[in-house]
Amino acid sequence: MRVLVTRPAGQADRLCTLLAATGAAVERLPAIEILPPEDTGRLDALLDRLEDFQLAIFVSANAVHHGLPLILAHHTWPPGLQIAAVGPTSGEAVTQYGLTLTYVPAHEYSSEGLLALDSLQDMRGRRVIIFRGNGGRSKLYDSLTERGASVEYAEVYRRRCPEADPQAMLDLLQPGRLDVITVASNETLENLVTMAGPAARHLLLEKRLIVPGQRQVACARELGFIHTPIVAGNAGDDTFVAALDKLQSHAAAQRK
Repeated sequence: MRVLVTRPAGQADRLCTLLAATGAAVERLPAIEILPPEDTGRLDALLDRLEDFQLAIFVSANAVHHGLPLILAHHTWPPGLQIAAVGPTSGEAVTQYGLTLTYVPAHEYSSEGLLALDSLQDMRGRRVIIFRGNGGRSKLYDSLTERGASVEYAEVYRRRCPEADPQAMLDLLQPGRLDVITVASNETLENLVTMAGPAARHLLLEKRLIVPGQRQVACARELGFIHTPIVAGNAGDDTFVAALDKLQSHAAAQRK
């Protein structure tokens, strides 16, 4: 199958390699740019009082790889500060820096999965810092605040929609060029529609998608994608490859 990978530049190599090993023809189109924060003044002030918090949450591997180098370059990780991650990818990234992970969902790799953990139900009196990019969902902040926590954001990177050449997008999305697009987030879906522009939008909306979960299914439906996306279960490389394998097996069975 012909697969388009939309992970940010520098973060797609492993997925592309795994997909190619299955026999897929892989193309790349980064649909999110990951950049340093524009203003680090508030972030620096937060990091100077990191010992005031009892729980640090990393919402993505990007949050880990942009946040921990900033912290560890000038600070020692406070011994009483527990660490939570929303999934195994971000959790593994934490351990790469020699830190111990305290909380990670066992099954549902999302904010909802993390919030379902028994240890995070009663948050009265606990101070929480959430490492993330600019903007994004407020589910963690709102839920933990409702449970009694005092929560602050540390925005350690920012996301931006890449500029795209209209003719290049039109060529890429022509019928027969791609079979499926891997998409890791709602923002990626929205960016793809923006990048396609008016001329190529209808071609994009005809493509099949592999997505992490039901939130992306709902987003795709709202944006007007024709086919119901294939749900991988999470945004990990291995789960995307497994989802593609199922799709290829199904296509092969239909041809027989």
